[in-house]
Amino acid sequence: MKTDDSKAVITGAGINFSFGQGELRKQILFDVELAIQPGEIVLLTGPSGSGKTTLLTLIAGLRKLQEGRLDVLGHSLHNASQIDLLQLRRKIGFIFQAHNLLPYLTALQNVQVMFDLQPDVTIKEGRERATRMLQQVGLGERMNYHVSRLSGGQKQRVAIARALVGRPELVLADEPTAALDGTSGREVVNLLQSLAREQKRPILMVTHDVRVLDIADRIIEMQDGHLTASSRGSSSAENHPAKGVQNEPDIANVTL
Repeated sequence: MKTDDSKAVITGAGINFSFGQGELRKQILFDVELAIQPGEIVLLTGPSGSGKTTLLTLIAGLRKLQEGRLDVLGHSLHNASQIDLLQLRRKIGFIFQAHNLLPYLTALQNVQVMFDLQPDVTIKEGRERATRMLQQVGLGERMNYHVSRLSGGQKQRVAIARALVGRPELVLADEPTAALDGTSGREVVNLLQSLAREQKRPILMVTHDVRVLDIADRIIEMQDGHLTASSRGSSSAENHPAKGVQNEPDIANVTL
């Protein structure tokens, strides 16, 4: 699949990835090529087991690149050191499908912990920003609950708040609406859409949720480890300029 990577924040070509060794080796990704532009919302769809999450974790620097070229936010991931990968991860907000929250902490503490990676943010400022972000995702009244007392949908909102609170340069999301009802899911994707449009933050989202396809600039389909098709979404830049998203939460003046 040909891509235009002249101004892309993510570019990849010839990406192959396998799990296991010897006779147990199984290839998951095959010659993947992609490019994501600033402010672009791209949805990655396809059946379970097709390699979507593996690709997402490679982009996030959570797995080591084995073969091919992958550049993310100016970082080359070919033979990248652990320090390089850590520096990249600090620029990315990753929304995990399984939440990955600390059950012995409150919702507020789970979000505030992100500032442990940003020593220039004081404890007071981190708490204030975490509080505002939880209010933005509808958990203002439950921010002091331990996450073990929250529902699956509420835990997902905490995970989303944690990913967005540090004003990431790139948002990667693995099924972020899977545990949310229709209303909550729409509120979350509207928030993500506003982030992309108003702050030029690109979003790459793995999803099976047909309810959110309308926010996409592009939809990429993956089958058996191959990117097989790419189509324009109904929310493309031609139809929705970056400086005027309607009927969405206004987060332009919120310090996330």
